[in-house]
Amino acid sequence: MTDTKIKVTNNFCLESIFVYPDNDEKIKKVIILLHGYGGDARDISTLSYGWRRHLKNTLIICPNGHERCSINPTGFQWFDLTRDDPGLILKSTLEAEKKLNLFLSEIKKEFNLNNNEICISGFSQGCMMAINLGLTSSEKFSCIVGFSGKIIDMENLSTRLKSKCNILLIHGDSDEVVSVSNLLEAKDFMLRNKIDVKTKIIENCGHNIPLSASSIALEYIKKYLNIN
Repeated sequence: MTDTKIKVTNNFCLESIFVYPDNDEKIKKVIILLHGYGGDARDISTLSYGWRRHLKNTLIICPNGHERCSINPTGFQWFDLTRDDPGLILKSTLEAEKKLNLFLSEIKKEFNLNNNEICISGFSQGCMMAINLGLTSSEKFSCIVGFSGKIIDMENLSTRLKSKCNILLIHGDSDEVVSVSNLLEAKDFMLRNKIDVKTKIIENCGHNIPLSASSIALEYIKKYLNIN
């Protein structure tokens, strides 16, 4: 990568791309961006390029999934989707949570941060993991921002809720991969559990993150990370 502010690192338990703020500022806030099924850190890091100039003192971290993708060996996954077995999927997501929580502990130690100085965001499968991570943490994160995802297992998640983190969910109305109905179901779950959730449905949008969704997410993140 030619941009000196974008660096690949293997110094933590997950290989990651670090997108540093434009100026050489002390890192006071972190955004974790989790890619979707078959994607990688490079894919999701493109979302950060338009954000970083608006995010003073903020490091954006994009880790690769802990497993190679079962249907795309050049990409990664947080859990396997090739077998339609809810029990196996739940087991895999719990393993991914364990790995991500270790990664978060490493990041917090490295930069001397608390959860309230961290936003967790993700796309598709990454959104699903962000929701699980944020709501099962004993220490509240600043916010969760999810694009085109869903709640993996509502029954399981309801038994593990520990934190009522602020959440923004964004979804395309024409998504053929993860139906927009999943956003409505997630919103209902959040409201029933008295979690502060905001939602935005993007018209004429499929399974992707258009500029309008990116801009909405950026403003939400700035608000909850207290970035002026």
